[in-house]
Amino acid sequence: MKKLYFVSLFFLSIWGFSQDSTAIKSQVRHSIDELVDFVKIPNDALNADDIDANLIWLRDKFNNRGFNTSILETENLPLFFAALPMDDSKPTILFYMHLDGQSVDPSKWDQPNPYETVLKSKDGDQWKTESFSDLNDDINYDWRLFGRSTSDDKGPIVMFLNAIDLLKKNNIALPFNVKVILDSEEEKSSKPLPQAVKQYRELLKADFLVINDGPVHPSGKPTIIYGCRGITTLSLTTFGPIKPQHSGHYGNYAPNPGFQLAQLLANMKDKEGRVLIPGYYDGINLNEATQAVLKSVPDSDELISEKLQFKTAEKVGAFYQEALQYPSLNIRGLGSGWIGEKARTIVPATATVELDLRLVPESDGTRLKNLVKNYITSEGFYITNDLPTAKERLEHDKIVMFKEGSVTDAFRTDLNNPNGDFLVKTLKSTFQDDVVQIRIMGGTVPISPFINELKIPAFIVPMVNADNNQHSPNENLKIGQIAYGIQTFYAILSTPLN
Repeated sequence: MKKLYFVSLFFLSIWGFSQDSTAIKSQVRHSIDELVDFVKIPNDALNADDIDANLIWLRDKFNNRGFNTSILETENLPLFFAALPMDDSKPTILFYMHLDGQSVDPSKWDQPNPYETVLKSKDGDQWKTESFSDLNDDINYDWRLFGRSTSDDKGPIVMFLNAIDLLKKNNIALPFNVKVILDSEEEKSSKPLPQAVKQYRELLKADFLVINDGPVHPSGKPTIIYGCRGITTLSLTTFGPIKPQHSGHYGNYAPNPGFQLAQLLANMKDKEGRVLIPGYYDGINLNEATQAVLKSVPDSDELISEKLQFKTAEKVGAFYQEALQYPSLNIRGLGSGWIGEKARTIVPATATVELDLRLVPESDGTRLKNLVKNYITSEGFYITNDLPTAKERLEHDKIVMFKEGSVTDAFRTDLNNPNGDFLVKTLKSTFQDDVVQIRIMGGTVPISPFINELKIPAFIVPMVNADNNQHSPNENLKIGQIAYGIQTFYAILSTPLN
């Protein structure tokens, strides 16, 4: 029989099971089967048919648990909404998760089909495939489920459903009204969400919002996150000759767009990574109380450097958590001409950089984009929103085509919010461990429409393992995190707010 790796006294003290592990393992085992079934349905938000199939699966699963469900139409792909019968005397929790996933390139995965979940165990530095039938006798909580969206974000949805099952089995009267909203375009920046939240405002009304997306802290401790950075994007293209030219004939003569772009980018930051564009960091003030919260997160800058294999971190902040409190300016893609075996002896016609700007609540995305645009102008470039005309090419020495993306705002809830205090106390009591409290995380979840429209506080309560490879090949979910997620949902939904 396989060794059981995860036993929590919580199940005895809170759930009141007569046997300490049978019911636990049974629910986790059921969750695994349900997740495998869910992952089989492709969920690329670029394919509307994928989303429709997922919505049908969700409707059946939530209806079977006693939820009233609705498909909420938007200007693009629909949202999924579910709610248990309401009692006006109870406070209301709104849970947000998403059903869509990143696209897949099967050739990069260590399995034939990323939508067919594979069970694996660690074997030295490698992963060994295991049989699902081996879970019938006992469950090894260190084993993992590999498949697209096992962690991001179908796993938490299944954990929630199975927590509801256990609450019903134990005849727990919920002290909350429960609403769930599932996004179908989170991986595409959720562009329909602001208008949809406004349109369905009454339906979504709640006392506070809990987001179940992203990983717990790498320490494995229970985690609550009070905010996330927003994002916007820019695409900058510089121009040389109208067509690529032979570098022997026109090198030293035709302007090279790659060098123009490199010089422009180099002056945006100092050698230690700080943005030099005037006003970029305006409005940010980290007082002693905030610094104490940031330093309480059990990070190791040394371990981060070792994991990512670089010697010295940039100096925007003195340490990792402090760095996340500032807006970023990141090169996410850079190209000109051809490279590698396809390299050619040419003066390129164009050079392009793709930038992303991560936002904090103090930094407005439109304002930061305008600061970048003003900086480009100050460097002597003529800015156009389209390909330059022949007339423009002949009139201006340096040209940038400037394309900008939409803005997803950042959010951050006050660390002293009473609903946050409730979540921290519940997690601490459940797991008998200190809770990692993160002021703002580096990534982006499109939650600001709920906060702006519904005027409610929001908190991220992540469920999955930190090393889950979300958005990448070989995405995975540690089985122990399924047990963690079920416990977390169960505890939150069974503990009175006051």
